[in-house]
Amino acid sequence: MNWGNKLVLVFVVFGGMISYMVYRCMKTPVDLVNKEYYRDELVYQHVIDGTRKANALSGQVRLQQGSGMISLQLPVEMKNTNVNGNILFYCPSDEAKDRHLLLQVDTSARQEISTRNFLPGKYTVKIQWESRGVQYFTEQPFIISSF
Repeated sequence: MNWGNKLVLVFVVFGGMISYMVYRCMKTPVDLVNKEYYRDELVYQHVIDGTRKANALSGQVRLQQGSGMISLQLPVEMKNTNVNGNILFYCPSDEAKDRHLLLQVDTSARQEISTRNFLPGKYTVKIQWESRGVQYFTEQPFIISSF
């Protein structure tokens, strides 16, 4: 085999590797943070205001994982008040793991969430709620471990 054949062989192998890489890249899923990214960016001031109001409360929202349950505790000011809102368990690595829930706290501002519908992994929990006409927002990292 002379040097000309070796050079052609190197180019063919290189072209094959590049073609395989392009094929693999085209098959890799790309999950966006949000499908309506631009629309949500325009109303982001609500998130900033809600975060500022939530930080002004006496405590932070606490999340704890127990056996088969996630316990969510709102600050003391939310006890015995009418609270409406949403909870988003956002998984940055896999959109299929995201979970949207309604915030339904009891009179002690506590909610128990079953982990039955969750897969273990790292989540960002985004909680948006309204009480006495005031909007609040908080987000925090949370890891759901194996049960």
